[in-house]
Amino acid sequence: MTSIWAHRGASAVAPENTMSAFRRAVELGADGIELDVQRTADGKLVVIHDETLDRTTSGSGRVVEAVWDDIREVDASAGDPAFDGERLCLLEEVLELLAPTQMVLNVELKDGVEHYPGMDLQVAEAVRAAGMTDRVILSSFNHVQFAGSTELGLPLGLLYVEPLWAVEEYAAAFGAAAVHPDFRTLSEPRLLERLNDKGIAVNAWTVNRRADLEQMFRRGVDAVITDEVELALQVRAELS
Repeated sequence: MTSIWAHRGASAVAPENTMSAFRRAVELGADGIELDVQRTADGKLVVIHDETLDRTTSGSGRVVEAVWDDIREVDASAGDPAFDGERLCLLEEVLELLAPTQMVLNVELKDGVEHYPGMDLQVAEAVRAAGMTDRVILSSFNHVQFAGSTELGLPLGLLYVEPLWAVEEYAAAFGAAAVHPDFRTLSEPRLLERLNDKGIAVNAWTVNRRADLEQMFRRGVDAVITDEVELALQVRAELS
């Protein structure tokens, strides 16, 4: 059965990449959570999608230039009074939330713009400390960093937007456990079969419309990454 992963938490009903969004995903019964990690000036693993604070918080400036004590004070409610006082969180807080559950955590390393030397190893260490190595997958658009990275001890997912030539061979060359494609690149009829024959999972993003969810469930992708957790759960139940 296709798993449902909450994209940046249950971001259709709570501010993205916040503890409220992650708690809501747990409450709704999502099978997993996807989130994004950047690193602060003082080396903290902060959960935020953008390289800057501007879009999703009351703060401004680059995450890499700010220290956690300042970042933790900015408002992350996205202007929604229901979430007044919402703050950004650290990866360790999310790991603590999910540790008692059976949920999977997909940590996207946001290192395509900023350069965070050793962040992959730092994330892997946090995951080990939380006892969650069997339920975490790392993903990134920066595939080169994964070359020869067996020391991470975690499964790897290759994110991409445009179709990749011979993607099953490409992913296997990186030792990837999964590919994380834009779902619109999955039109080739035998692509899923070829990937599955190589033991490579397909976790498709970001699937929000009913028709697209139905298509992904029917095609049997391993996971859909979605903002619309409630809708995805409903559609999956209808097709079961």
